[in-house]
Amino acid sequence: MNAAALLREIPLFEGLADDDLVALAGTLVQREYRSGQPIFALGDDGDSMYIVQSGDVNIHLPGEDSRRISLKDISRGEFFGELAMFDDKPRSASAQATSPTVLLELSRETLENYLDHRPRAAMAILRTMSERLRETNTLLSARAAKNVDEEFDKNLSWSERLADTVAELNGSWKFILFLCALTAAWCLINWPRLAGPHPFDEYPYQFYNLVLAVFVALQGPLIVMSQNRQGIKDRARADTDFKVNLKNEVNIETLLREMNEFRNEMDDRLDRIDRTLGHS
Repeated sequence: MNAAALLREIPLFEGLADDDLVALAGTLVQREYRSGQPIFALGDDGDSMYIVQSGDVNIHLPGEDSRRISLKDISRGEFFGELAMFDDKPRSASAQATSPTVLLELSRETLENYLDHRPRAAMAILRTMSERLRETNTLLSARAAKNVDEEFDKNLSWSERLADTVAELNGSWKFILFLCALTAAWCLINWPRLAGPHPFDEYPYQFYNLVLAVFVALQGPLIVMSQNRQGIKDRARADTDFKVNLKNEVNIETLLREMNEFRNEMDDRLDRIDRTLGHS
């Protein structure tokens, strides 16, 4: 896929005429990266953003012992690195290709000229940046841990509660004992010595078999509904666990970084004190 066709699929450049897309695509510089190759590192100077033409990129924070804290995975049609183009500050995270990747590099000068002629695109960029900042603030500032079961139970309808109750009941001894007792009572009620010559449902209990068949037919979909909802709940638990672990890792990395800075500062002060005492 050529660069102009890729830009046409990105909401950032929506509304541009074909000639404008072709002109903008002509200013992009194609960069190729192999799997595992770093694109830029935390703290690097940045004056360009990147659009993924093919492959995958992982945005992360570097950790101790070559471990990284993954923040976001970027795939074809998405862009990253746009913050450094606006605030002239070092990169706020690292980027690494996780598969053979082709990127389209857009320089700051080119983007400025582009925004001068297309100011509406600036709003799209700001909207995307705002969404990413909100996601990061929600992840790091809000309480990541939550009771998934309580969150699901608050929004359950009566039919979903019924399905969960049926599924729970079918996996218990209560249901087995109830079914045995009902069968024994049905047979007893229709026993000729008690019901007379014309019992309500004489042997082989055809009406009872029909009731059981209808019950089983309704029981199956209700159990499947409950199992599907349980799968969604399990995925929500896994997502919550990931957010909690990620938040803890970020906080730990922040503490380690601050401790290293504090240690370096203390070493510098001790060196100055030693030099002062040595001269005196």
